[in-house]
Amino acid sequence: MVSQTCTMPCHTTPFKLVTLTTPNTSCLAAHNGLLYSGSTNQIAVFDLTNFTQIDTLRTNDAASGSVKSIAFGRWKIFTAHQDCKIRVWKITCSKRRHGHRLLATLPTVKDKLYRFISPSNYVHVRRHHKRLWIEHWDAVSWLVVNEGFVYSVSWDRSFKVWSASDLKCLSSVKAHDDAVNAVGVGQNGVVYTGSADGIIGIWEIREGKKKKHRLVRTLDKHKSTINAIALNEGGTVMFSGSSDRSIMVWKKDEAGKQIGFVEALWGHEGAVLCLYSVRDLLVSGSEDRTVRIWRGDVTNGYQCTAVMEGHRSPVKSLVVVGAGERCLMICSASLDGEIRVWSLRL
Repeated sequence: MVSQTCTMPCHTTPFKLVTLTTPNTSCLAAHNGLLYSGSTNQIAVFDLTNFTQIDTLRTNDAASGSVKSIAFGRWKIFTAHQDCKIRVWKITCSKRRHGHRLLATLPTVKDKLYRFISPSNYVHVRRHHKRLWIEHWDAVSWLVVNEGFVYSVSWDRSFKVWSASDLKCLSSVKAHDDAVNAVGVGQNGVVYTGSADGIIGIWEIREGKKKKHRLVRTLDKHKSTINAIALNEGGTVMFSGSSDRSIMVWKKDEAGKQIGFVEALWGHEGAVLCLYSVRDLLVSGSEDRTVRIWRGDVTNGYQCTAVMEGHRSPVKSLVVVGAGERCLMICSASLDGEIRVWSLRL
């Protein structure tokens, strides 16, 4: 099976629980019963038990721009920003409330001071302009925290690997010929990068004294910009969403060494902007202002089982905040700042 087209009917009945509003919502993430909504210069935090806002994380920097991505480590939150920086927040808990405080900005001042003297630590980023290799020099577009490491991708065409504990930059890779929009990290530190050049790069760690990633394969079946990448829980299946309106499904072989194309999912009438995988479900959001639920597996194929309509702007981000055996709760955010919370009975 190489292609599936969503024609509906729905096999589930979604209904909206509540609508939240934050200005210029750019990304969503959920952690420990809380919903984090990134926007310009700040992140709003909502309690998912009653959908009330309980905190606001402010960058205190008017130039930080929009929050592009939010990822979670052990008692830390990592946020990607339009001003080329990654900010690290400390999660504090008390009997009464959750709290957050800004811990550091990456790269840290200590890391930059350690490296700024040696000319070998500088790279050319534009004509007659150099930066330290540990610095992103364009918007940081996506973050993943995996096995004690933070992976960041940027419109500067690179991805970097950071230590989640001491916050040092460990490596930097020039990955694509255009902006990198999405990243996924699988087993053994395999990195998948999706770019505006329409290519997905697969990177594995090179053995040696300096464990750096090397390109082992590129996937070029998409006809336009890659906007989103999602992996299943085992890291054996990858989903990629593109401005060509398709979602492509990829699967690793039994040895886990090669990845092959399985099928293309069609149904969205605009660019696919975000993906989220949980169990045997894939959730997608699109420029066409809809959220779609796909269900299946790589053996029998994926079918569209629900379409959620109601957003008045493109759906930029989504997150599954509750997944029981017979029900699913999804939060989706559109570019007009509206966050919709949906409940589906499967």
